[in-house]
Amino acid sequence: MDWLQVFILAIVQGITEFLPVSSSAHLILVPVLTDWPDQGLAFDVALHLGSLSAVLIYFRRDILGMTVSWGRSLATRQLDDDARLAWAVILGTIPVGLAGLLLKDTVETVLRSPVYLSIGLIAFGLVLGWADWRHRGSRSEHQMTWKDVLLIGCAQALALFPGTSRSGITMTAALMLGLSREASARFSFLLSIPVIVLACGLETIELIESKVAVDWLHMAAGVVLSGVSAYLCIHYFLAFIKRIGMQPFVIYRILLGVLLLWVFL
Repeated sequence: MDWLQVFILAIVQGITEFLPVSSSAHLILVPVLTDWPDQGLAFDVALHLGSLSAVLIYFRRDILGMTVSWGRSLATRQLDDDARLAWAVILGTIPVGLAGLLLKDTVETVLRSPVYLSIGLIAFGLVLGWADWRHRGSRSEHQMTWKDVLLIGCAQALALFPGTSRSGITMTAALMLGLSREASARFSFLLSIPVIVLACGLETIELIESKVAVDWLHMAAGVVLSGVSAYLCIHYFLAFIKRIGMQPFVIYRILLGVLLLWVFL
């Protein structure tokens, strides 16, 4: 890779990882439009590490409080708001973990086509728009029931379908269950932490087993650029949806889906 490719891919990954627009669709489209070679597994790991560092730094106070309260709950068996939220993140991760183990080969071989990607972008974009328009409420992430958490976790498993967007589908489910826009986004971001950790772990194992050469300078740049852009994205996205909502992202998803169909068909 040259430095322009490193810069563009890292920024695209950082911005789209937490927006409800499907980062996978953008990472597929960029090489097609630019005729760049595949960036390789090592750089994928770097991009995910950058995204992970961004969400950990942005929510560091929340995460610290959740971790302390979660540990205390193991000893006392009593749950305060932070402990409940920590357990919610754990419970909400189980469905996507199980689905990933069962459907990994199918997703990577059968569903990775531009047509499926476009369908996912458009269909789930319309569902997001409907949920934001008709069903959003005012509950916070601390007011979720265990049933809410399980349903959002099951929705997250749908992100294995290309074009769905992990953040998009979890926000959609949360909005339909009556959470506010900000609460839906915040819980979606917290749910991303164990998912990205698992993805990084699997990719790292594959990288070690493949024994390919690693360009450490490009990897370091990917981590920093992806991390900074993801951090800024989280910050401004939370302010944006509070004032404007999800509809601009719905329109963007539909246009992107149509563009992909036009490019690949």
